[in-house]
Amino acid sequence: MQNKVVLITGGSSGIGKSIGIYLKSKQFKVYGTTRSLSRHADFTAFELLELDVRKTDGIESAIHRLIELEGRVDVLINNAGVGITGPLEETPHDQIVNAFDVNFHGPLRMIKAVLPQMREQKYGLIINITSIAGYMGLPYRGVYSASKGALEIITEALRMETKEFGVQITNLAPGDFATNIAAGRYHVKAVKGSPYVQYARTLEAINDGVDDGEDPIEVAKKVFKIIRTQKPRIHYKVGAFSQKISVFLKKILPEKVFEKMLLNHYKL
Repeated sequence: MQNKVVLITGGSSGIGKSIGIYLKSKQFKVYGTTRSLSRHADFTAFELLELDVRKTDGIESAIHRLIELEGRVDVLINNAGVGITGPLEETPHDQIVNAFDVNFHGPLRMIKAVLPQMREQKYGLIINITSIAGYMGLPYRGVYSASKGALEIITEALRMETKEFGVQITNLAPGDFATNIAAGRYHVKAVKGSPYVQYARTLEAINDGVDDGEDPIEVAKKVFKIIRTQKPRIHYKVGAFSQKISVFLKKILPEKVFEKMLLNHYKL
């Protein structure tokens, strides 16, 4: 069934937009979400619904509207997310809470909103876009890693809870891809006198990794393959070989050896 109805959060730019354009080219009925439709008045790639993953009422209204329009929701792609960098000690706690609200609680709100319809259909697929960073604690990206890691873990539980309803849930963890995520990321300013003198250099390396990242169309192609898979796996990864292999190395190497590798990588 190629004309499945797909909803992509954070669909107006970056990875979400690439996924939407690619799936539309494959004859899916695609809807994306954005926090402000007025900011995307000229957006024509696919349909957009106004939705903030931090606000339950808006989510429920958007899902109700989508069901009115299409009568079903076949695939939910939880893509909306926010980046955050900085030494934990110097990161304002309200920014930590916001990162978890978007990256972790947001997808859960979306899942709760679509599950009743998917149960009624006796079919549904939910793809949580996480991150390879969610498999390990990365220096100055600990909050981001933790929020994505939490989503990876809860997906494992949700799969078992929803299996009897015909609903499948999986994770797709991208590495670094060339998007505008750095522009919208919250980052603690590297200030003179901070004890974390190496943060500025690490932040530069993080940004360079995004700038040199792969084309997000690769994520879109992976999503397409997952949708076409009869029984999706629990975890998928997409990105550079060096980033994907890091997850495997963490499993097999002694903890301190792997930590040393990260320290060397970030020159800490």
